[in-house]
Amino acid sequence: MKMRIAIAGGGLGGLTLARILRRHGLDAVVYEREASRSARSQGGMLDLHPESGQQALAEAGLTGRFRSEARPEGEEHRILDQAGRTLVHHKPHPGSFSGRPEIDRRALRDLLLDSLPGDAVAWQHRLVAATPRPDGGFGLTFHGGHKTDCDILIGADGARSVVRSLLTDAKLSYVATLVELSISDADRRHPDLAELVGPGNLWCVGVNQILAAQRLGDGGIRVGISLRAEDRDIDTYRSKRALLDLFEGWDSRLTALIEAGDSAPTPRRIEAMPIGTRWANQPGITLIGDAAHLMPPVGEGANQAMLDAAELAGELAANPADPDTAIRTYEEAMFTRTHPIAEMSARVQAMMLSPTAADDITRFFTARTTEPAAAD
Repeated sequence: MKMRIAIAGGGLGGLTLARILRRHGLDAVVYEREASRSARSQGGMLDLHPESGQQALAEAGLTGRFRSEARPEGEEHRILDQAGRTLVHHKPHPGSFSGRPEIDRRALRDLLLDSLPGDAVAWQHRLVAATPRPDGGFGLTFHGGHKTDCDILIGADGARSVVRSLLTDAKLSYVATLVELSISDADRRHPDLAELVGPGNLWCVGVNQILAAQRLGDGGIRVGISLRAEDRDIDTYRSKRALLDLFEGWDSRLTALIEAGDSAPTPRRIEAMPIGTRWANQPGITLIGDAAHLMPPVGEGANQAMLDAAELAGELAANPADPDTAIRTYEEAMFTRTHPIAEMSARVQAMMLSPTAADDITRFFTARTTEPAAAD
């Protein structure tokens, strides 16, 4: 009898899992809450690491497609202080994929979606409940009342995972505030800002706050303002004027990134799971990505989600007759792998929003440049 695998969540982790499972002859259905692939913006760009995100794409048979979409020049990274002085300037080797080339999240998601048959993703299926069945597996209930069953349930449903609640009662903690703006057609409309940001990432570091920007593949710029967690109404940050007040005294060339935003700022709280979160193995169910180990967004989230997917798919493919053992093996390896990465992510997040962030970040990136073999 064929094993029915349900993946809750059509983000990068869930889609990578579905793709690699199919390469091994195992079908899975991805249940995604969005109405279509273009229902909302997928955010900015991310750098795929050779040992995680790129490895997962290799196992998915998509390295060639990735290289046709990725931008090695996007790895360029400049760090300035609030007066506009350059602290760090990293330039990648032209055209090299040996590092961590950037790719727009939208392009990467489309690449994964295009690699799956049309019926692999059930759009407009927001999971609201999963109930263990007496004979094994789970009954799934979606918003609107639709129901189905599965033998294996994999939660790839992100920070607010519904599936997670079946395994652990771990609570999320508020670690920072992120405010985002976008600038379209920057080369034509804002050439000075396009030159300031360059082809990759720009961080402008102050005291307890960072003004960042990154170039997107469509020529736009995504601006992100990171602030410390504090008891303030999130709506406070929906005004450009309020944001500019936070950056009073900064070089006007930098704060112009806020002024140029196409629309009102979009703020959100950044949360994380307790470091070292584990759960007792249960038959027929597990988690990947942010559902399993939500971390501060310092460059590891998507990469670890995709590696989770690759490792879980590999275990299930190697032991299809005993999926519970496959899941247990995956979980133990995942817990061990992600624990130090979650610790590092928390340290970097705290460092970036500290009073001494400029000095600390300069030392951190200088060490990475001079010691390329060091773990990060």
